[in-house]
Amino acid sequence: MSFDETRPAPDWAGDVSAGVDAWTRRSTTAAGSSESASTVPPPPDPVAQGPAADPESVARTILLDQLTGRARSRRELRDKLAAKNVPDEVAERLLDRFEEVGLVDDRAFARLWIASRQPGKGLARRALADELRRKGIDDVVAREALDEVDPADEEEAARALVRKKLRSLRGVDDVVATRRLAGLLARKGYPAGVAFSVVRDELARAGRETTEHEVS
Repeated sequence: MSFDETRPAPDWAGDVSAGVDAWTRRSTTAAGSSESASTVPPPPDPVAQGPAADPESVARTILLDQLTGRARSRRELRDKLAAKNVPDEVAERLLDRFEEVGLVDDRAFARLWIASRQPGKGLARRALADELRRKGIDDVVAREALDEVDPADEEEAARALVRKKLRSLRGVDDVVATRRLAGLLARKGYPAGVAFSVVRDELARAGRETTEHEVS
């Protein structure tokens, strides 16, 4: 093979190692270009992606899912829709519709909440009112529901709490036990007068008496 003297020789001519390097660079560059071209993602297919989800359908699904298992207040549901970025006008329109058919009912929710929390947790009306307020229940609606609580049931719930706690206070001084029991009832929302009255009665029934001046 003859060498064309009129054609300029490449800069690596006569140097084998330089020639190998030049060939390697060309091969690597070509491979890299080919690989880059193969990894470029194709443009999105609008037909395959389908239409955007309808906000109202999304909101309806969220509401039905939230109402499965237990009732929820309107504010709880509104907050959930907001967290899912449902537009306010869509949320309010659907909540109004759910309210019209009885799926959202703050009055019914308040009564159900009290029925489960008052005997189950031994909560007094004051504590129940605080919980309902945190759930977004209007004060007037909450008061109407709380007025249905029988004072006798409320007192019996307080006594049940004291009896249960007393079992773990057998080795505790009566004065200390009284303070702990009264503190328990206070945390449950019972007024101090009711709390100390119930505690004294239950201590007496258990044969452990204390006088009011000892705990004041």
